[in-house]
Amino acid sequence: MTKLPKTALNLKQFMLRQDVLKLYREIFRTIRLVPDKSNQRELRDWARHDFRVHSGQTDELAIKMMLQYGRRSLTELQTSLDLSGVSSGKGNNKAVQDSKKGKSEEVKN
Repeated sequence: MTKLPKTALNLKQFMLRQDVLKLYREIFRTIRLVPDKSNQRELRDWARHDFRVHSGQTDELAIKMMLQYGRRSLTELQTSLDLSGVSSGKGNNKAVQDSKKGKSEEVKN
């Protein structure tokens, strides 16, 4: 029995997968900055649930739309943390810049 996928991903699918994984990691890094542990747990559960529910999605347009929704949600969370004075600043600003950069690149494509 092999762990290799039955079909290989084409370049677009591979790049989208990398974007999804990058967003997933950044969401969880940002959630770690939330001071209240119960809120952290709730946000983690929400993020995991959303990613699991949509993990079987294969439509490229739908995935791009979900990435935009995820980036927007991440930006809102980071903004809330910034306004509350909780965030570390450096990492979050980079994530916001990366998400804005990603949005401008999507518009070009």
